[in-house]
Amino acid sequence: MTLDHETRYIVLAPDCTMTPDQLVRTIHTIDADVIVKETCFGAVISGKTEAVRKVLTEVRKMDPTRIYSKVRGFPVGDQRRCRAHHGSRPGFAQLEKEWKDLTMVEKGLQCLERGEKVPPIKKKGKMPVKDLKTVCEEACP
Repeated sequence: MTLDHETRYIVLAPDCTMTPDQLVRTIHTIDADVIVKETCFGAVISGKTEAVRKVLTEVRKMDPTRIYSKVRGFPVGDQRRCRAHHGSRPGFAQLEKEWKDLTMVEKGLQCLERGEKVPPIKKKGKMPVKDLKTVCEEACP
């Protein structure tokens, strides 16, 4: 893979109304020279960076708070990551965890769209020694 090529996952959030099949069909209608592979969570696309970004821009317009993308280190069909050659894919558990967390990201984006303010984050200070002693004494009587 060269610097002018990119491979990305396009991940549909759990509550997205679009199916992976609909996503892939939509990608095929976009005039971009990319390789597309349907997956259980969306699709993998590979091609020149410019073409991949064009697809992402068009697809995300359809549901911007429920369609996400993530760079993939290997192109579509790379035997180093092919289940047919190696069984389960390394990294799938991580992707599955991220997929489940997308509903929280979606809710945050929807709040921003409504103009809700982000509450200030309280800065954590150091724990006083007295409190630390109390925690230690309670944990190890």
